[in-house]
Amino acid sequence: MLDPLLTILDLMGTIVFAITGLLAASRHRLDLFGAIVLAMVTAVGGGTLRDLILNVPVFWLTHTEYIYIIVATTLMVAFYRRAHVIPVQVLLLLDAIGLAVFSIIGAQKALSLGFADVIAVMMGIMTGVVGGMIRDVLVGEVPLILRKEIYATASFLGASVYVVAVSFSSIAWLAILLSMTATLVARLGGVFLGWRLPKFITT
Repeated sequence: MLDPLLTILDLMGTIVFAITGLLAASRHRLDLFGAIVLAMVTAVGGGTLRDLILNVPVFWLTHTEYIYIIVATTLMVAFYRRAHVIPVQVLLLLDAIGLAVFSIIGAQKALSLGFADVIAVMMGIMTGVVGGMIRDVLVGEVPLILRKEIYATASFLGASVYVVAVSFSSIAWLAILLSMTATLVARLGGVFLGWRLPKFITT
């Protein structure tokens, strides 16, 4: 069970990732149904795979408010996009925020179920990156996780910071703040400052 702060962040992350799916749908001129599907898989794809692996009920099957939120977000974005252009930088910023939030949510859920720290970090990464991967594959783009920019590494960093922080402090908001800061700095540094990991070179 998520505490109130994490619940708010989870819903915010759902909205943010749904919007990134909708912006991708807009770029590729999908119809309304296609946009809803893309928003749905982007917003809940990572959490769905996480819950299946952890062998717990898939969260949106018992909390149907996530579905309603995604559909409502789709309709609002569709209305907004008729009169406004949303810059690609906004998509990247929203994706970074969603990545930061879902990395925390995934790690927290694994910890709450008694899994080891390393599993919590893995679940954080999975929750953060899988939805975006599905989104990019469905619209025929190279997934962000496979591009040169720092992406999965940012999720790994954020999830790791969260796991370490909660092991040393019972102040939930502090762990969340540190984790989100770590993820956003790494991800946005990759996007806007060109930070890259060293290439994997074989001989």
